[in-house]
Amino acid sequence: MIKVRDMSLDEMQALVRRIGFGHLGCARGGRPYVVPMNYAYDAPDLYFFTTEGTKTEFIDANPEVCLQVEEIADASRWQSVMLTGRAERLSRPAEMERAMQILTARNPTLAPAISETRIDAWGRPNNIRLYRLRPEIIDGRAASPAAP
Repeated sequence: MIKVRDMSLDEMQALVRRIGFGHLGCARGGRPYVVPMNYAYDAPDLYFFTTEGTKTEFIDANPEVCLQVEEIADASRWQSVMLTGRAERLSRPAEMERAMQILTARNPTLAPAISETRIDAWGRPNNIRLYRLRPEIIDGRAASPAAP
């Protein structure tokens, strides 16, 4: 048996800061779409980048998104945080530069991916999009084995 409890804001922010990877949920026309996503958390904002495609089409149609972040030790020991808010596309050069610096500083392994996404396998440029999510709701639960 497991015990599930609400996480404190400090616990939730610590998990989101530590992990750097989650699942982005979008919806349009009543259809959900969930994809894995790297991100950087710079409280209160969360930043992510992607290339134009299905995710950006969903976000353009409905900028209300959620990001679920988890850490699982086993089936009875886990933590999960959901951040919900509006994805704001960054377009001003200073904002974009700051977001890129935060993303690559928090996750240096993204730097090669960012460089490689500029040209696809056929030599066509991929248009990168940067987003900021300022969560309106942060909710988290943690589970641990229940005492006998």
